[in-house]
Amino acid sequence: MKHLGSFLLLLITTHFTEAQVKYETIESTKIGEERQLKIQLPRGYNSNEDKSYPLFIVLDGDYMFEAVAGNVDYYSYWEDMPEAIIVGINQIDKRFDDCMYSEQNSLPIETGASFFEFIGMELIPYIEKTYRTGNFKVAVGHGETANFINYYLLKPKPLFQGYISVSPELAPDMIDYLPEALSKIESKIFYYLANTTNDGASVKKMTSALNTDISALENENLVFDFDSFDGPSHYSVPTHAIPNAIESIFQVFQPISKKEYKETILELEISPVLYLQEKYQAINDLFGIEKKVLINDFKAISAAIEKNELYEYYEELGKIARKAYPETMLGTYYIARFYEETGDPKKAMRTYQSAYTLEEIAGLSKDLMLEKAELIKEDFGY
Repeated sequence: MKHLGSFLLLLITTHFTEAQVKYETIESTKIGEERQLKIQLPRGYNSNEDKSYPLFIVLDGDYMFEAVAGNVDYYSYWEDMPEAIIVGINQIDKRFDDCMYSEQNSLPIETGASFFEFIGMELIPYIEKTYRTGNFKVAVGHGETANFINYYLLKPKPLFQGYISVSPELAPDMIDYLPEALSKIESKIFYYLANTTNDGASVKKMTSALNTDISALENENLVFDFDSFDGPSHYSVPTHAIPNAIESIFQVFQPISKKEYKETILELEISPVLYLQEKYQAINDLFGIEKKVLINDFKAISAAIEKNELYEYYEELGKIARKAYPETMLGTYYIARFYEETGDPKKAMRTYQSAYTLEEIAGLSKDLMLEKAELIKEDFGY
């Protein structure tokens, strides 16, 4: 029985894994051979045929795919990033040829140039035709392939919007090419760079210099983050870097944090409600996702309004809340607070009373609404 149980567990696990990850081959005229792909589709991919997803292209897919796919699945499960399609390109025994560049100008040549065209002209069009991908694409590389993904940033219109470059073995001229390209970008680009204290001397030196140069750039279209890890080996550092990269690239998608609330929202010179609207508009613009405003984010903006006594902003917040959660008392409560704090107690009382028929939410109860109405009634003798 023990062996039977182990067999069933293995069978279930295998079935679950196969349901999540597909293995395909793509025939390429550019590189003149087939290349194996690993593809992970989101958990809910088959349940919504109208939904599209960001795309991750993972180089060194033979060992990097699982690290990226696992983290993406984890973060999207907790809604800290959108669900995404992950495509890993196996490069075992082909890495050197795929990443070949000229010693004269550090740009791809021969098999390297062919591999560059394979990704841009064959692989991505195939994935876009076969699966429901959105416009937001992320490239991931490690070592030589972390250098290679930078070539797509040198194009007038970069192929990817996000870049995760882990311990890159940089081509000599890339140290100049990359800051220059990033200084001129005219659309949003997310660039994450990492190294480890156990990288080779050349990797540490060049990534450190690259960090200095990119950090000095003043381009509002660039979101740049750098991590230097103390301890991991060159081969284990991707497992440390990838979670940080995901958090950096998809920060706007995440719920408002305590740090964001204290350091940003409370210090705003604009309406906190406008900040909330711009946050969700950015999610739509970047990822093509109309994300419903989280209760957590409503509560953060409400707390900022109370803390800074900016009660006039409650009216607009209430309108947004009514649209997002029409069956609940959330929006009605905010509008009642607006009337209460801006000199119209009678409207406030009636608005609180009207919330009694709506659903309770986010700590707001029918008893609280009636209590607020009764206090106004007693104070003003209505």
